[in-house]
Amino acid sequence: MRLLHTSDWHLGQNFFGFSRHYEHQQFLDWLLVILVEQQIDVLLIAGDIFDTANAPAASQQQLYQFLCAAKLKNPLLQVVIIAGNHDSPTRLEVPMPFLSAFEMVVVGQVTWQQQQEIDINRMVIPLKNRHGEIKAWCLAIPFLRPNDVPKVENANDAYLDGIAALYQQALDHALRTRATGQAIIAMGHCHMLAGKVSEDSERKLVMGGIEALSTTIFAPEIAYVALGHLHLAQQVGDDQRVRYSGTPLPMSFSEEHYKHEVHIIDLEDDSVAKTSSLLIPRSVPLVKIPNKEAKPLNEVLALLAQQQWPTLPEDQQPYLLVRVLLDKPEPALTQHIVQAIEGKAVRLVKIEKSYPKSEQRAETNLGLKDIQDLQPETVFLTMYQQKFAAPPAHELLMAFRDLLSQHQTESI
Repeated sequence: MRLLHTSDWHLGQNFFGFSRHYEHQQFLDWLLVILVEQQIDVLLIAGDIFDTANAPAASQQQLYQFLCAAKLKNPLLQVVIIAGNHDSPTRLEVPMPFLSAFEMVVVGQVTWQQQQEIDINRMVIPLKNRHGEIKAWCLAIPFLRPNDVPKVENANDAYLDGIAALYQQALDHALRTRATGQAIIAMGHCHMLAGKVSEDSERKLVMGGIEALSTTIFAPEIAYVALGHLHLAQQVGDDQRVRYSGTPLPMSFSEEHYKHEVHIIDLEDDSVAKTSSLLIPRSVPLVKIPNKEAKPLNEVLALLAQQQWPTLPEDQQPYLLVRVLLDKPEPALTQHIVQAIEGKAVRLVKIEKSYPKSEQRAETNLGLKDIQDLQPETVFLTMYQQKFAAPPAHELLMAFRDLLSQHQTESI
């Protein structure tokens, strides 16, 4: 039996205001081919299907068109989807009556029964091979909020211990249900200890940053753990069973060097026989100029003038981040850069400004009288020197004095 693990599609994301519909479609078209070529029995999508809870109609259509195409091309394919922290749990489950008719399961939220017990049964999914035989069971646990987890007596941490208890309840149910030789797979959308984080684009799951879980919550009986949330495809710590598949696209410039992939799991009886990864082609590049570190504006403008990009439709053009080292204010900075790339097939998304490193000065504790004695011009000169490591030009200082004089006159 062969499974494919993917997650964190973030359909509907806007990258600095630009739609990524084209990039997501390229990924989905590629994935359709892989599902057929690799003869995948089960597709596991571990959360953050959409980028926002109120997903645009176009991105919702993109998902369901993909699922329809996947089923047409691979009629025996089974799909299991869990919600991530970006998804709306209830909205994700709305089409379940239709999807269930096509061997597709969506678990968006934890459901409580009348006895104030969690409905574990709906989160333990039988996985079938292409002959219709149950070969494994999936613990499909969506992103868990504090109110979703069972209460644990004498818990050190009600939230973390509650998550561990929920996985154990689901595992116990699967162990009671499975037949000999059937594997157990776990899914989750969470932050694990030892997971490598992309600080620019990964949203904190729980306030206070105490949400990181230990891999010890996954009992030895679990053959593989398919996780979502962290954007870098990675094994978690030393546990080879526990993996993040990562995002199919870079979500920020800090992820430009990530190798985006899907993970394939081959099961034999109740264990993993082999795993492998397939790299996802990147359809739109992220470009930094200069590539390594910021340079003065005249050098940056010269580099931009030298660049040539192939003529492409806008949604296929590279995203450009420009890095500039400034030693004085540049009110027309954006205008200069826009002029330098005028007519070039590239999308300017960010200008990253940096300044010369000034010498570290010892902190001075000022009393109330000291603060009252500070003059506006002194503050201006001090802050300018700290930022640009040089005094302001005479013209700028005169402009500041004129502005200050106008303010003082209006205040009388």
